Amino acid sequence: MKRIGLFILSLMLIVLAAGCADNKGDREAKGQKLNIVATTTMLRDLVSQIGGEKVNVVGLMGPGIDPHLYKASAGDVTKMQEADLIVYNGIHLEGKMGEIFKNLQGNNKEVIAVGEMIDKKKLIASSDSGYSYDPHIWFDVKLWMDAANIVADKIMDIDAENKDYYTASRDSYLKELEQLDGYVAERIKELDAQSRILVTAHDAFNYFGHAYDFEVRGLQGISTAAEAGTRDVSKLADYIVEKQIKAIFVESSVPAKNVEALQEAVAARGFQVSIGGELFSDSTGTTGTEQETLIGTVKHNIDTIVDALK
Repeated sequence: MKRIGLFILSLMLIVLAAGCADNKGDREAKGQKLNIVATTTMLRDLVSQIGGEKVNVVGLMGPGIDPHLYKASAGDVTKMQEADLIVYNGIHLEGKMGEIFKNLQGNNKEVIAVGEMIDKKKLIASSDSGYSYDPHIWFDVKLWMDAANIVADKIMDIDAENKDYYTASRDSYLKELEQLDGYVAERIKELDAQSRILVTAHDAFNYFGHAYDFEVRGLQGISTAAEAGTRDVSKLADYIVEKQIKAIFVESSVPAKNVEALQEAVAARGFQVSIGGELFSDSTGTTGTEQETLIGTVKHNIDTIVDALK
């Protein structure tokens, strides 16, 4: 099975290489929009905010999709073949697609790993196997502002003719993110220091905790590929009872069963903890809702967290 998997991956990479001829001149001659592929819903939203009407944005992953476990399909290969730019998070978030991105970069295709272009001093080191840094950068709004600048610079490099348009879009979005950062900070002030403990399905909120002075505990590690064991549940249940935590949270892209098992383990210890609601972690919300955007997602999350822990 392993050999078959390697053969399929090799075949996909050959097809990608064949389709990576530079079509910049043809696109510009026809006055066409930039075609940009983004892996996650967060990055799709970011590219849309910067590119606006000047770009066509295709997202590989829809709402509720776990990027840690995502595997590229044949349709994804076609989308990447046709792209002028491919934007992915990196830092091993899209773990099963790593080799594809590496080979694309060597085949005349514009590819950027946004997380890997952020100053390493701003990243959170990880003790999880296979992860040098935590990849969940989007929950520190100031880091997402860095990401916006990285994406805007790359788009302007490819499409210099529309630089003024992209600059204005970026500046407008940065102002919105600055306001979002202030909103999160104000809502957190409603909680006393002892209540600022966030327990979730997996370790996706460390940047949030670091930026906004929260202690964060995840039942699973940084990647959802590693299952939570009985010992993990028992240890975290003891911690919840010790700290008298009022609420724990499920995540939209992770099955709720582990958090529900944690709630039962806490109840067996004579303490009742509620499930405070669903947070968006590795994906934004459903298309057509306010939570479809990163800004809407962050507002939903902070409102859900504060309201449940107050």
